[in-house]
Amino acid sequence: MNWLDTQPPRLAAQFAFLIEIDRLKNVLRATRNLHNGQPENSAEHSWHLAMMAAILAEHAHQPVQVNRVIQMLLIHDLVEIDAGDHPLHGDHDVHAMQAAEQAGADRIFGLLPPDQAAEWRAIWDEFEAAESSDAKFAKAVDRFQPLICNLMNQGGSWPEFDVSRSQVEERVGKIQLGSETLWTVAQAIFDEGVEKGWLKPH
Repeated sequence: MNWLDTQPPRLAAQFAFLIEIDRLKNVLRATRNLHNGQPENSAEHSWHLAMMAAILAEHAHQPVQVNRVIQMLLIHDLVEIDAGDHPLHGDHDVHAMQAAEQAGADRIFGLLPPDQAAEWRAIWDEFEAAESSDAKFAKAVDRFQPLICNLMNQGGSWPEFDVSRSQVEERVGKIQLGSETLWTVAQAIFDEGVEKGWLKPH
């Protein structure tokens, strides 16, 4: 008998979830850490987003519930434990990716006690729908953070995927829906990317 078997069922389920989500540390992304150039993992990404949301919430396009935004950002990529990471500039079967992520959400949140499973799955679904003010800002931060990663890594994944400024702007346009301030900063990042030859100008 292991230690989990000695716990009350609700607590055992909560620990099972917390142990499982540690696997997010093993999911590597196309972006690289800002200071050592090593591939960023999805857990590091989620932590950085949560911190950015806490610090930058005053720049949201509309008032947001900061704690709820942080919750979204801490869990938004948990499905990558099953579905893997799909680089923004990569070529993917969108429908297959969405199906894999939905199945991952079913399994991973399903590890929690039923009431918490429903609560956290609803938060994840809200983020995916990107219709509420909280979700729009969370999406903005999620799209913005990789721009800094690339800028701090001599273009990072931009030259690797041979992308242009217009392609990047189109793919991260949700930033503007959540924060005009972050979109303005993004434009300065694009300018520098083009100037240094990391982004194609058109």
